[in-house]
Amino acid sequence: MEKSLFDKYGGFSTVSKIVLSLYDRLLEDDDVGPFFDDVEMPRLIDHQTKFVSSLMGGPASFSDDHIQRAHQSMVIHDHHFDRLKAILTETLNDFGVDEDDVATVVGAFEQRRPLLIGTSDVH
Repeated sequence: MEKSLFDKYGGFSTVSKIVLSLYDRLLEDDDVGPFFDDVEMPRLIDHQTKFVSSLMGGPASFSDDHIQRAHQSMVIHDHHFDRLKAILTETLNDFGVDEDDVATVVGAFEQRRPLLIGTSDVH
């Protein structure tokens, strides 16, 4: 059986470092940084570590409904999503994740775009 990307790159230990680096970058970004004002960061980091782990085939999982509910009060546009995707790609590259594996993780993230874009318009 083929190893998951989660196992290939060292499990939660590595994924948590990737997520911490990702959020350092996101918080510094003018386009997406403001989304994290007034957010309980330790809780968010924990959730995102589980989410990125799930994107990499790890043991955590998030339903589409959970993801949509978590973002329903935010006005997220395509350019925000694209910026987050670019920062995620850059972060994974900096951690030595193989190009094909970056494409797999970013592709899994891209599949969730409809859950995040315009969710605030639904309510």
